[in-house]
Amino acid sequence: MSHLRRLQRQALLVLKRGFSTPAVTSLSKDEKEFKNFVADFAAKEISPKVREMEEAGRIDQNLVKKLFDNGLMGLEIPKKYGGMELGFFLTVLSIEEISKVDPSVAVLTDIQNTLVNALMMKIGNEEQKDYYLPKLAKYMVGSFGLTEETSGSDAFALKTTADKVGSGYVLNGSKMWITNSDLSSVFLVMANVDKTKGYKGITCFIVDRNAKGFSVGKPEKKMSLKASGTCSLHFDNVEIREDRVLGEIGQGYRYTIGFLNEGRIGVAAQMLGLAQGCFDSTIPYLLDRKQFGSPVYDFQGMQHQIAEASTRLEAGRLLVYNAARLVEGKKEFIKEASMAKHYCSQLAGYITRKCIDWCGGVGISTDLPQEKFFRDAKVGTIYEGTTNIQLNTIAKLVRKQYAKSEE
Repeated sequence: MSHLRRLQRQALLVLKRGFSTPAVTSLSKDEKEFKNFVADFAAKEISPKVREMEEAGRIDQNLVKKLFDNGLMGLEIPKKYGGMELGFFLTVLSIEEISKVDPSVAVLTDIQNTLVNALMMKIGNEEQKDYYLPKLAKYMVGSFGLTEETSGSDAFALKTTADKVGSGYVLNGSKMWITNSDLSSVFLVMANVDKTKGYKGITCFIVDRNAKGFSVGKPEKKMSLKASGTCSLHFDNVEIREDRVLGEIGQGYRYTIGFLNEGRIGVAAQMLGLAQGCFDSTIPYLLDRKQFGSPVYDFQGMQHQIAEASTRLEAGRLLVYNAARLVEGKKEFIKEASMAKHYCSQLAGYITRKCIDWCGGVGISTDLPQEKFFRDAKVGTIYEGTTNIQLNTIAKLVRKQYAKSEE
């Protein structure tokens, strides 16, 4: 009883002091200012180019330069290398805001910040960081080369090899579905240095675009993220110096798992922003459009659907922000990352379908953005780990949690 009374006294003191824990979605003054800055940039610089880039199948080069000039391609890179030196949460906020306008541009900034820059910062040696980080912060786009024709969800079944020859390595093989590869000047490529060791032979290599024997294929024609270049990579006896091994030999699998877990939060933020952008584009139309003498919004059947959609959007935001803050607080986050990615990829499909339904026939017209958001949403259940992979991860961690409680 003494222990209970002590807890009660502590609770009363907390109430008297007015102490409260802020909501996970609460933003500090600096976070609000940054969010508004990105939103303003997206509205002024990205929005006017969306359809043009969609039709061209390529992100505008002048826009890419402006992304660099405004620090959005080097958000977490330390200032001494020319970056913004911001945190992971602000990176996630930027992805969400850009996705409200164009998810194709968001995936460019997402891969650059959460995978390429992050890998270089965290596992690169000083010489590699000194050489690459200033370029990645200011003008160099990078790509992450993992997926192959026979290795998708089973990422470690990759066949690209890196044979030791003299003081370096020779790479042979192919990659596919590599995001940003049409624009990239540097590629972080996973290859196996010893296939007898299975996934324990996988190693990360830095490959420059101008390397002899290395080539980038034509961009794939896709239904989603059409402006985002997705190409194949081909390695034909590509010689790589030993100092272009990123991290330790045989640790590529560990790096991949770790950084893709963070990357899933980026994709969740992309899907959340996409869904919110579609919703934001639709509600004003429903308030303005009249049927039977009343705004479409005012019909009870519509209001119930809108309320449901708004609730799901808020749930998605809670999942994304919570996972991002866990990363920034150096807490366990893998289950929460998979939950956010799974939920928000489903959310994006749900919201965009509903918005098109609410708009009626005009919803499938290219005059409005809903149909593009709808197409872009589909990729969310596929890349950075399919829905089933996320469910496997969540279930595995739930089982581990309950197994521990029974010990």
